[in-house]
Amino acid sequence: MSLSVSRVLREQAERGPVEADDFLACVRESLPYAYGTVAGLAGELSRTDREFVDNVVPPPDEQAHGELLRALASDAIRGAIERHFDVRLAFQNCHRVAVFRPGATGGAAYRDFTSARSQVLNQAPDLVNC
Repeated sequence: MSLSVSRVLREQAERGPVEADDFLACVRESLPYAYGTVAGLAGELSRTDREFVDNVVPPPDEQAHGELLRALASDAIRGAIERHFDVRLAFQNCHRVAVFRPGATGGAAYRDFTSARSQVLNQAPDLVNC
């Protein structure tokens, strides 16, 4: 399961649209490692003039790996996080998440990070089953 959804949030969804803040709170509580990783990167990005910052440190355990995969594989979760932090996320392997400024997604750094070449170069035998 991707998220631990409260009864109240489920009832809200059954009645109609889910409030963005309520959904984001569910994401933050359900996926604290993934949310915290992106929050830290977004904070770091805001303190620099770089086009992006990325995380190269593997998650500490399988639960953290799973959180990153679930957060970045879901369009709804990923979109909520991107809108909240006003960033564009890019992802390689099971841990290398990058936070780009929204305007940088058409640039060379984003194209390079998301290219097949970069994906191939960022592989290692220990990442096959992450």
